[in-house]
Amino acid sequence: MPVVVVESPAKAKTINKYLGPNYTVLASYGHVRDLPPKDGSVDTEADFEMKWEIGNDSRKHVKAIADALKDDNELILATDPDREGEAISWHLQEALTKRRSIKKDTPVSRVVFNAITKAAVTEAMKNPRQVDQPLVEAYLARRALDYLVGFNLSPVLWRKLPGARSAGRVQSVCLRIIVEREQEIEAFNAREYWSVKALLATPRGQEFEARLTVMGGKKLDKYDLANETVAELAVQAVTSRALKATSVEAKPAARNPSAPFMTSTLQQEASRKFGFGARQTMNIAQRLYEAGHITYMRTDGIDMAPEAITQTRDAIEERYGKDYLPSSPREYKNKAKNAQEAHECIRPTELTKDAASLKLSEPDQRKLYDLIWKRTIACQMASAKMERTTVDLGSDDGEVVLRATGQVVLFDGFMKVYEEGRDDAVVDDDDKRLPQIAQGDAIDKKSISPEQHFTQPPPRYTEATLVKRMEELGIGRPSTYASIVTTIQDREYVRKDKNRLFPEDKGRIVTIFLMNFFRQYVGYDFTADLESQLDDISAGDANYKELLSKFWRDFHAAISETSELRISQVLDVLDEALAPQLYPPREDGSDPRVCPKCGLGNLHLKTSRTGGFVGCGNYPECTYTRPIAGEGADGDERVLGEDAGDEIWLKSGRFGLYVQRGEPTPENKKPPRASLPRGWEKDDMDLAKALTLLSLPREIGEHPEGGMIKSNFGRFGPYIMHQGPEDAKPVYVNVKDPNDVFEIGMNRSVELLAEKRANPGRRGGGTAAKPLKELGEHPSDGGPVNVMEGRYGPYVKWEKINATIPKGTEPADVTMEMAVELIAERAAKSGKKKAAPKKKAVPKKKAAAKKPAAKKPASKKTAARKDAD
Repeated sequence: MPVVVVESPAKAKTINKYLGPNYTVLASYGHVRDLPPKDGSVDTEADFEMKWEIGNDSRKHVKAIADALKDDNELILATDPDREGEAISWHLQEALTKRRSIKKDTPVSRVVFNAITKAAVTEAMKNPRQVDQPLVEAYLARRALDYLVGFNLSPVLWRKLPGARSAGRVQSVCLRIIVEREQEIEAFNAREYWSVKALLATPRGQEFEARLTVMGGKKLDKYDLANETVAELAVQAVTSRALKATSVEAKPAARNPSAPFMTSTLQQEASRKFGFGARQTMNIAQRLYEAGHITYMRTDGIDMAPEAITQTRDAIEERYGKDYLPSSPREYKNKAKNAQEAHECIRPTELTKDAASLKLSEPDQRKLYDLIWKRTIACQMASAKMERTTVDLGSDDGEVVLRATGQVVLFDGFMKVYEEGRDDAVVDDDDKRLPQIAQGDAIDKKSISPEQHFTQPPPRYTEATLVKRMEELGIGRPSTYASIVTTIQDREYVRKDKNRLFPEDKGRIVTIFLMNFFRQYVGYDFTADLESQLDDISAGDANYKELLSKFWRDFHAAISETSELRISQVLDVLDEALAPQLYPPREDGSDPRVCPKCGLGNLHLKTSRTGGFVGCGNYPECTYTRPIAGEGADGDERVLGEDAGDEIWLKSGRFGLYVQRGEPTPENKKPPRASLPRGWEKDDMDLAKALTLLSLPREIGEHPEGGMIKSNFGRFGPYIMHQGPEDAKPVYVNVKDPNDVFEIGMNRSVELLAEKRANPGRRGGGTAAKPLKELGEHPSDGGPVNVMEGRYGPYVKWEKINATIPKGTEPADVTMEMAVELIAERAAKSGKKKAAPKKKAVPKKKAAAKKPAAKKPASKKTAARKDAD
């Protein structure tokens, strides 16, 4: 009985179902071996010999496979159909051979299937082969390169840039893309320009919009209307002239569907439509693949199997009719250079099954499957047919011309099912529909208005657009995109905010360091060329040891050279490289390197465990610091005034804005500080507000029973606190209004504390919450019915059912009749209606009557238990 090994238990379960009882299907649980994270795992002195180690978690899985081979002397390696899958099969074969679980007479074969369906698995079993050595060698080269870069470059970063965590062959290039985009945004100077928009009407009164395109007989360029004055003159020129339709041109147009999904385009579209991150998309797709719903999800390929094209066309004709089916199948050409890497596109395994018919329980799986199904169906549908209309509306003297554009969809074609999303919103006049206009029609002017515009900086990357850019540059491969984008966020080099990627100061410093000392190795062309060479290896056209040798010779020299530099030398180079960003010209013309606080020291780039910053060279006499994002970012740090000889500062820290009394000194390393409460804006901060915050906690007064009542801001917002002589720990009461921290008086504080002690609720520990009103036993089912105070208002409680009291009804006015009605309504909604009778008293009495009888037969055992107790 052959032993079949796949990567995951979910996949093993599905395949076992297809193969039946004549096979033993086991899971390797991913990679079973890796290079140990220590020096010498890739021996550069011994022809790049690689020393592998079986992971602790993997040992039991390898042992399970080895044990199975004792009884069944045949091994079939059925891991994923890509470079990583081939590597796992190779690792398993090598590890099991070393354990002597694979003997000379043990048949070992490799099978691959692009989809986990019965047909695909059965067909694969009929066509076994051996492990593809060129693919394995491409993996070995990639793994050795990543080890040599990471293991040798990361320690240089640790020593020269405190706080830097790691560098990677592809990771660092990906980070560079994000940092350079941020630098483009910071260096961007917005340019003003204007346009003139008109609301016009046809002779039949139908309104439409047009834009001025010709002024003074000359076609307008983007920046010709440079300011408001020129724009107003243009408005007057249009207003003072009669307009008529001088040209009406309608052209047919067609729009073709997008190609089916490969890994990168699936990640991009899932991000656009659902906001999924790259890793999230791949995890969802992995589960769909292992369940047999889609083909393999790591692929550069966009071609479809002939049988899949036939299925797709049949589904289109059945669902949408012959009009939506092109006369011949659409063909999509693979982009991947290496055919071995280009598997079939990502598509449903059964095109007849849409998301609704699959009945997937997880919402994210439903969304992603629906996306894949629609894209696959759409890619074989007929083109959309449109009519694009352009209307020129001019004056008789030709001085002014306005243009209106629009389109009409004559046949929706593939758009009936699916349209690809856009990364950034684009306003397109072509999407508008125009009314019927004939040449020579007199046009009525409803309003003419100038519009001010400013050029916009390039947008920050999303995970989707970053993957797209990496793909364009030829950096990384489908199987690595998700892990790379995740790694730079895990390293805190990049943060994601509202789906956009922002480089942190730490990430900027690392990038500038690498650009100055290891420029070649974060070069786009160099990295893309290396990927191309790896493709040559996987095709069997290059030797991986030669690639490693050439790379290591130059890289080792660069490492040795940089290791000898002192940190101060490195910082000097980085300071100079970042100078335009760190020290932009000041409005008053003063030297941007002079410290704005003491006026004596020069500013200089410094590093810390949390990243880079700019600090005064006159430290410790002057403690001025600010972020490296330029002096323009200094708006978060300023002196608000002085109090008792101390400067009161507004600063920005890791956890947000805060105020601070004075600066750290050797005698006072942690000066008093207080965070700004939620809702307090930095622009509104002044000395008085800062002093108010620094005065916290506020002492409200002595409690009548002893102990000081205090107010402050905490993790969960504003609160008052009191610990009396009898209290083992303080009692806290949250207050809703932040101003109460500064204004609440003794009477209200004592009242709130008394309520809290009487009704501590879930967080109070101790006694149960006290009812606002006790209504008595439930008239039909028994059990107390009470009116309670809840977080969101008063409610009726009976057993496990909580029913909200309608707005406007006072707790004191709730009757038993009203409560029973509310409980019944709530029970019906939550499905708990039948659960209540279990509390009835009658069954309890019957059970109680049998108790004496139950004691007799248990006398020996019970006595033994009691003795033991």
